[in-house]
Amino acid sequence: MLKLLMLAAITALLLLVEGGMSARTQSRSKRELASPLHLRGIRDPYGSYCQRRGGCCPGRNDQCTVPYLDTICYCDLFCNRTVSDCCPDFWSHCLGTTPPYPPSSCERNGHRFHSGATYKENCNLCTCGQNGRWECEHHACLIEDDMIQEINRRGYGWRASNYSQFWGMTLDEGLRYRLGTQRPSRTIMNMNEIQMNMNGNNHLPSYFNAVDKWPGKIHEPLDQGNCNASWAFSTAAVASDRISIQSMGHMTPQLSPQNLISCDTRHQGGCSGGRIDGAWWYLRRRGVVTEECYPFSPPQQTPAEVARCMMQSRAVGRGKRQATAHCPNSHSYHNDIYQSTPPYRLSSNENEIMKEIMDNGPVQAIMEVHEDFFVYKSGIYRHTNVNYHKPSQSRKHATHSVRITGWGEERDYNGRTHKYWIAANSWGKNWGEDGYFRIARGVNECEIEAFVIGVWGRVTMEDMHNHHGRRK
Repeated sequence: MLKLLMLAAITALLLLVEGGMSARTQSRSKRELASPLHLRGIRDPYGSYCQRRGGCCPGRNDQCTVPYLDTICYCDLFCNRTVSDCCPDFWSHCLGTTPPYPPSSCERNGHRFHSGATYKENCNLCTCGQNGRWECEHHACLIEDDMIQEINRRGYGWRASNYSQFWGMTLDEGLRYRLGTQRPSRTIMNMNEIQMNMNGNNHLPSYFNAVDKWPGKIHEPLDQGNCNASWAFSTAAVASDRISIQSMGHMTPQLSPQNLISCDTRHQGGCSGGRIDGAWWYLRRRGVVTEECYPFSPPQQTPAEVARCMMQSRAVGRGKRQATAHCPNSHSYHNDIYQSTPPYRLSSNENEIMKEIMDNGPVQAIMEVHEDFFVYKSGIYRHTNVNYHKPSQSRKHATHSVRITGWGEERDYNGRTHKYWIAANSWGKNWGEDGYFRIARGVNECEIEAFVIGVWGRVTMEDMHNHHGRRK
C-alpha cells in the first residue's frame, strides 16, 4: 500500500515538472511567434526606453521589459532576432548600432511627426509614410512660384504675382471653379455678324476707356469667388453698363448675377457653368433685379451648389415684366425688373469692335484662359509658354467670358507699339489692375476677338421718368 502511495506521488511530481516545462516552452513559443513590433517602422524612434530602464540584459530575460506605447518592448539580447520585439533605442543604447528598421516618423523644419501626420504644400497634401518619408501628391497648382518668377524674369511685357485667394488650389480647381462659360454651340457660333458702316470719317483714337466717356455709368468688377459662373457675371455687367448709358444715367443698376445663377436654370448649371446665349435669353424674356436687391451669395457647401430661385416675375404687357416677390434681403425693397433686347454679334475686326464700344458701350467677349492668366498682375497679357517643359497637367485651359471696356497702345523701350484691349474680369478688385486686365489687341489673343456680343437694354421713357423721380 505504501509503495502504491509513493508511486502515485512520484507520478504526480513528474506530471507537475512536465507541465511546468510545457508552460515555459509555451511561453517561449509565444514570445518567439509574437507579432514583430516594427513591421511598419519604428514608432517613437527617438524615445528613451532601455536607457531609461537603466541598462540592457544579456541572453534572454523575459522580465527585461519597458512599457512601450500600447504594449511592452524588451532590452535583452534575445530581442534582436528575426522576430524583433526590441525597444526603439535598443540598438543605439545596447549595441551602439543603427536600427535595422526605418523610423516611422518624419522630420520637417526641425520637428518630428508621427506616421500618418499630414501637412499641405501649396495644393498638395503630404503624408508621413510608414517608411519615415513624406509622401506628397503631385497636382499642378494654380499658383506656382517658379512660373511667376520665370514670367517676370523673361520680360513678356506683363508682370505676374501671387494671389492668396488662389493659393492652395490645384490648376484643375481653378479651371473648374473660377471660370464657368461654356463654349457656344456650333449654331450660336454661326450667328450672323452685324454689318457696320466703317467709312473714312470714323476716327478711332489710340486710347479709349468707357469709364472716361460715361462716368458713373460703368460698374466696377465683382468677384465670382469659387462659383463657376462667369457666364452670369459678364452678362449682368455688360447689361448694367448698357442700360445705364442708354438711359443717360437715369437708370444705373448693377444687375444681379445671383438672379441669373439661381433662376436661369433652363439648360444652365448655375455655379457649375453655363451659356451666355442662355443668360441673354433669360434677361430678355424674364429680366433680373439689381445686385442690391438680390446679392451674390457664394456657394457654401460645394461650388456646384445651386441656390433656390428667390425672385419671380410676371408679364405686364408690351413684353415688360414685373416682380412678384420681395427682394431676398432685408436691406432693399426696390425690386424693379430690368430686361434687354436680343443680343447681336459683332465682327472679329478690331476696328468694328472698337467703334461699337465707343458708340454704345462695353461688350461681352469669350476667351480661353490658360494657366498663366491666373497670376496676371499688370501689363499687356499674352499667353506664355513658360510651362512647356512640364507635364501636360500643368498646361491646361478652359473658357471664360469678360467685359471689354476700351483699348489703348503703348511703346516699349525698343520703340515698338503694342496694342491692347482693356477688359474687366470677375475675380475681384485685388486681382490684376484693380480688377481689370489689358490683353493684346488685333491678334485674337486667347480667342478674345472670336465671339463678341453687344446688346441694348429694354428702356422706355416711362422707365427713365420713374427712376429719375426716385433718384436723390
